[in-house]
This record gives sequence, structure tokens and C-alpha cells, in this order.
Amino acid sequence: MDISPVRSTPGQRPAEAARMRRVRDLIDRTYAAPLDVVALARRAGMAPGCLSRRFRTVYGQSPYAYLTARRVDRATLLLRGDLGVDAVCAAVGCATPGIFTARFTELVGLTPERFRRLAENGAVAPGIEGLPACLAQRVARAVRNQEAPAPARKLT
Repeated sequence: MDISPVRSTPGQRPAEAARMRRVRDLIDRTYAAPLDVVALARRAGMAPGCLSRRFRTVYGQSPYAYLTARRVDRATLLLRGDLGVDAVCAAVGCATPGIFTARFTELVGLTPERFRRLAENGAVAPGIEGLPACLAQRVARAVRNQEAPAPARKLT
């Protein structure tokens, strides 16, 4: 996942930045387990709304979006192997194949089945397996298709 440095904001204390890193690390370690913001907030000793706002301020996305991106990152690696789409869905902790397919398609731009076929044929760029971990995590970060900047439209 993305290992970019924690963004410091005016008035942010080092203890708060460390707390957000611990939340991010918890998501990274337990992405396959059922996680929600309430459980994450409980572990961090914060209110759920406060955790969501601070996490977004520090990492630029909500804890749930980060978790989803982490699951999709892992799924892209697993789909290159021998596992079927349903097995990958279960391995990364998605509740249902439908939710998995929708999120995967949203973030990657291909359905899991199509991604797997392209990976088998070598049409998908090589994986991150040979890269150093610090670079691989930065490269593999999923970006939502909707986050691409829209072309400027003239107002008439």
C-alpha cells in the first residue's frame, strides 16, 4: 500500500500522527478480517467520526477507502496466481463476490475475471514482485477511476 509520509497539519501533535500510523498499520495487517470504522476507532481510543476526519486529513482518504484499496492491491497479486475469483474474494476479506467485483472494477478499471485473463496472457504489466518493498507499495496503490481529473469544460 502507499507508504507516503504522514502529512503534518498545523497543530498536529506527533502522538496523533503516530496514532494514525498505528491505525493504518492495523488495516495493512488485518485487511482480510472484517473491519469497520467503529472497530478501528475503538482500537485507537477515538470516536469513529473523529478517526475518519483525522485519517482523511493525514492520508487523503477515509479509512474504509484505504482498506478497500489495500484489499484490491492484494487481489491483483492473487489474481496473477492459481486462485479463482471467488477464492481471491474470500482471501482478501470481501463480503460477497458482487461487492468485490464492483470495488475491483471501480479501482482497477477491469473486472477481476478480465484482469485475470489478461494477466495469464501477459497483457497486464508485470507485477511488483521484483521491486523493493518501499517502492512496490507506492507503485501498487490503487487509485479510483473517478479521481482522475476531469477535462476542463467551457461554460456557455
